[in-house]
Amino acid sequence: MGQPPPTSCYSNILLSIFVTILILLPQYSHATLSTNSRWIVNEEGQRVKLSCVNWVSHLEVMVAEGLSKQPIDTISKSITNMGFNCVRLTWPLFLFINDSLSSLTVRQSFNNLGLVESIAGLQVNNPSILDLSLLHAYQAVVTSLGNNNVMVILDNHISKPGWCCSNFDGNGFFGDQYFNPDLWVQGLTKVATTFINLTNVVGMSLRNELRGPKQNVNDWYRYMQKGAEAVHAANPDVLVILSGLNFDKDLSFLRQRPINLTFSGKVVFEIHRYSFTDGKSWETGNPNQVCGQVVNDIMNRGGFLLDQGYPLFVSEFGADQRGTNVNDNRYFNCFLGLAAELDFDWALWTLVGSYYLREGVVGLNEVYGVMDWNWCDIRNSSFLKRISAVQSPFQGPGYNESRSHKLIFHPMTGLCVRRISFFQPLELGPCSESDMWDYTPTKTLTLTGTYFCLQADKSGQPAKLGIMCTNANSKWQAISDSKMHLSSKLQDGTNLCLDVDSKNVVFTNTCKCLSKDKTCDPASQWFKIIDSTRQQNTTKSFFQSKQIVQFLGNTFSYIL
Repeated sequence: MGQPPPTSCYSNILLSIFVTILILLPQYSHATLSTNSRWIVNEEGQRVKLSCVNWVSHLEVMVAEGLSKQPIDTISKSITNMGFNCVRLTWPLFLFINDSLSSLTVRQSFNNLGLVESIAGLQVNNPSILDLSLLHAYQAVVTSLGNNNVMVILDNHISKPGWCCSNFDGNGFFGDQYFNPDLWVQGLTKVATTFINLTNVVGMSLRNELRGPKQNVNDWYRYMQKGAEAVHAANPDVLVILSGLNFDKDLSFLRQRPINLTFSGKVVFEIHRYSFTDGKSWETGNPNQVCGQVVNDIMNRGGFLLDQGYPLFVSEFGADQRGTNVNDNRYFNCFLGLAAELDFDWALWTLVGSYYLREGVVGLNEVYGVMDWNWCDIRNSSFLKRISAVQSPFQGPGYNESRSHKLIFHPMTGLCVRRISFFQPLELGPCSESDMWDYTPTKTLTLTGTYFCLQADKSGQPAKLGIMCTNANSKWQAISDSKMHLSSKLQDGTNLCLDVDSKNVVFTNTCKCLSKDKTCDPASQWFKIIDSTRQQNTTKSFFQSKQIVQFLGNTFSYIL
């Protein structure tokens, strides 16, 4: 692998597109967070949306990945520059309950695993941590993140350091070989106490992906409630985040039996979802049908908690950043639509570009990582541009700059429908600059504050705005199992769907992939009508006099 790259290579990232993201994102100072119904809020009662990235620190080395490639502070700054406000920082239980491990120095840990080149890289990029204990090195990462205004969720990912997860790794459920419940509570208490004075630590995730043959609901309540009480007693300021069963896919048991804790205003639930959660279904099935099934499953197993008044933190999701994985690509189009619609909190897997050592492989390339192998560049900038749309809240306490309205979101691009002028077609653009819409009981999409509605014209032609909004071609319904095809009907009975061309112009086209065709990809026609109360950053005035007069003149001439 050779000598680690010079740290100056990281300047490529700082010159990237994400300066614009920083302008659009709300900036959060370190503050105690709590919950207000389904929202996470600060001390002023304003919503704080967790838009996190996972940073791995639970493998055999027990040091945050990437520190042999770049200085801690450089990585922390990059997280902010990419628009994330939060890190879900993983930790293995044994690091905090086994003194012989926690007292090891970073150098000793790498030496014990024969990772000589990584030590050389640490000497170049992070010499100050090389002879710190593993515990103090972990604290140094949290401190660096705080210095760069990044919130931290401390995630107990596993007990015995190593890659996670399988049903039979001895780390899956209470009573497994490496999962003693009493030691786990002891570890949670120690971590909560250790970081009590670091104000950027805003939450603790009790345990990652409970699983395995021993898992059962009664023990979940018994021990998760005990762990939650221990964390809150040790540090009452942090959010207490509880995961579900079956690799954190399932919280459905909470429908009938609510959690019983002595405290309130701090409880958040978390779930995970990847394409491979459903095997190869996305690749082998019809995407509309699979999307509908998966969304229903997510809502039945965890999404319902939003309606019960709890925040839902999707603490792991992600996709192959190379863009060549069909299963991942189709899944992510569906998932991003749901993320925009529900406006939940989330943590992307993963920041990591490469690992010191994973599953016996030195320097393993992480294709799900937003960083490249050298931690020097962004692996896929277009992917980060897509998710930037959901890094800011669409709604919630403190985000009531305008009355409730709709945005028309396009998951494949992460953009929203906007109007440039009367005489240019509707197009996709940043959601912060898109138009506000009203979706009426009669199924018309009307520009807020106007009489102008979205209309279908002809197949292959741009969608248009008009004022004759009672005809069939002005009615738009979400059809297909995915509920993301927006369909309208022409006078001759032809059904057309909104679509997008290669220049992001919005037009109407024959609805595709509505059958059981498994090779068809409907992504360009997937739109989601989402709720928002954010003021849009639009400077144009709809009622520009010359345009409005000319537009009305053309419209009535056509009618006559």
